Amino acid sequence: MKIESLYKLYNSVFDGLDRWLSPLWFFYIRYWLAEVFFKSGLVSISDWENNINLFKYEFNVPLISPELAAYLSTAVELICPVLLILGLGTRFAALAIFFTALSIELTYIHHLDHILWMLASSLLILKGGEKISIDYLLSKTWFKDLNKKG
Repeated sequence: MKIESLYKLYNSVFDGLDRWLSPLWFFYIRYWLAEVFFKSGLVSISDWENNINLFKYEFNVPLISPELAAYLSTAVELICPVLLILGLGTRFAALAIFFTALSIELTYIHHLDHILWMLASSLLILKGGEKISIDYLLSKTWFKDLNKKG
C-alpha cells in the first residue's frame, strides 16, 4: 500500500470520527460545566444569608460589594447552565462561566478544578455549541444567509 493511500485512509477515518464524536464531546463538555455550576447555584440559594457572608468574609472579591458579587455569581450559576444545556448563546454563557472560574481562582483559592472549568469553557467560547445545540440549529435556519461566505 502506498503512503498516499495510507494518508487518505488515515484522514477519512479521523474525519469520520470527528464528524460523529465531536458533537457528542461538545455536548458532554456543556453538560459537565452546567452540572457543576447549577449545583453550586442551588447551594447558594438554599442558604442565602450564608452565601452573602461567604462573599463578605471569605471570598474577598475586589471592586464590587459582596452583596452584588453574591447576586451576580448566583445568577451565572443558575442561568448559564440552562443556556449551556440548550446550547443557546453557548459562547456568552461559557464566557460568563470562564470569568466566574477565573475570579474564584484569583480571589479565593487555587484548585485544578478551576483550571479545568476555564479550559472547558474556553473551548466552548472558541468553537460554540457545535451540532447538538440550538445555536447550530439557528445558524442553519434563521441565520443561514449570514453564514454564506463571499
